[in-house]
Amino acid sequence: MEQLSKPSDPETGPPEPDGESIPSTVVLVIGLLLAAAFVMILNETVMGVALPRLMEDLEISAATGQWLTTAFMLTMAVVIPTTGLILKRFTTRAVFMTSMSLFTAGTALAAAAPGFPVLLVARIVQAAGTAVMLPLLITTVLTFVPATRRGSTMGLISIVIAVAPAIGPTFSGLILSELSWRWIFLFVLPVAVVALVVGSMRITNITTPAEARFDLVSIALSAVAFGGLVYGLSSIGESAEGDTPLPPAVPIAVGFVALALFTFRQLSLQRGGERQPLLDLRPFRNRSFTVGLIMLLVSMGALFGTLILLPIFLQNVRDLSTLETGLVLLPGGLVMGLVAPLAGRMYDRVGPRPLVVPGAFVVAGALASMQLLETDSPVGLAIAVHVVLSVGLGLLMTPLMTSSLGSLPAELYSHGSAILNTLQQLAGAAGTALFITVMTRGATSEVESGVDPLTAQASGIHDAFLCGAVLALVATGLSFLIRRPPTPVAAPEAGGAAGSGSDSDDEAVPAPLH
Repeated sequence: MEQLSKPSDPETGPPEPDGESIPSTVVLVIGLLLAAAFVMILNETVMGVALPRLMEDLEISAATGQWLTTAFMLTMAVVIPTTGLILKRFTTRAVFMTSMSLFTAGTALAAAAPGFPVLLVARIVQAAGTAVMLPLLITTVLTFVPATRRGSTMGLISIVIAVAPAIGPTFSGLILSELSWRWIFLFVLPVAVVALVVGSMRITNITTPAEARFDLVSIALSAVAFGGLVYGLSSIGESAEGDTPLPPAVPIAVGFVALALFTFRQLSLQRGGERQPLLDLRPFRNRSFTVGLIMLLVSMGALFGTLILLPIFLQNVRDLSTLETGLVLLPGGLVMGLVAPLAGRMYDRVGPRPLVVPGAFVVAGALASMQLLETDSPVGLAIAVHVVLSVGLGLLMTPLMTSSLGSLPAELYSHGSAILNTLQQLAGAAGTALFITVMTRGATSEVESGVDPLTAQASGIHDAFLCGAVLALVATGLSFLIRRPPTPVAAPEAGGAAGSGSDSDDEAVPAPLH
């Protein structure tokens, strides 16, 4: 395949792009990656709405059916930490073809699944392909898009990360209102096949692989750590209803112990030896990366927590149908899709802080405003509050991703992306667990005091949103620490210490961490 004129240096990573232009080869690759990633992430959240239909058609319990979502999240949590080394060792074309082939095969298998076991395997295969695609997309953008244009391009990635999960339930609800659950996969399959075929013909190797050995001990510890934490956090809501075979505290405790051992192992490997760390932890030394990452995790927790609680309120308290619930959530998803790329273009002009600070306050205010949702509240109020929340998240996510990952030296892009995507899975599970736990405890307390179940559940939902608002308000303090990363220096002889000069918040260029 055709190579870019600027090959990667295996030691220091690909060079920063020069000037303002993006090579046409890279534009094509990014476009294909965006389309593929959107379909993949959309697929992650379609099962929740389809669960009642699946329970009936496949004759399974709710706890069993929930594994279609849990197994997907577990696979993502296990595979994503390995993507840092995968992206370093293999070419862009090889990674894309493998990822897209797995997703396409999993989608076809799911559409034809004769029963639950095959459908579960299909979801795991889909997730294995999905896990690699987003880190590949982010690393490609960071490596080959000029720093002055990264914001607008990362805004498109924000659509994939935030909007695709938001409209997944609407997509699923629209299909299930007229067709069987198999059509959820049959509608996705042609898109996946087209992306695979076009990619096989047009994807170019825009990176040069470097030597990288996988450490099997690290892979095993990573699987237990992140898999245990995601499973434990995801099962907290089910545990409240007595549907889990294992108390959530057990996998969470095992996950934390394995995470401590995994961290120790990575730090040991970084100090020297033949094997490289599976997940390079040096990005955490960069303050801009760490602060931005924390705010991103709070944002993702709020997003996924809201995507769980708002449908519960609309269906259980307001008695809306699945399709009606999906349509209520649709405007917020569309608004976020408009705001995210706009925020990216504004980031390129003014930097992150003028967007992140108001965005953080809007998110906190929107979550607090959800206290206004009562048993007799008009549906329009729920739509309005959700749209405001979506605006705030749209203002946050693109600048935070761009500034935090852009502050790293080039050789750490793939590992920074792997860290971000791994912890986003944990943040989504943790946000869901927190909101569900607070809601359940609040509702139970109200019922025990004599309140009717409907009002009690509304009260529990209020408690959960208030808790989310408090966390978001804490994150607003961090928003004042967000800074624009410096414009990278293309030539090594420039000394590595010059900023762009366009923003008083610019920091010194981060020196390569060897």
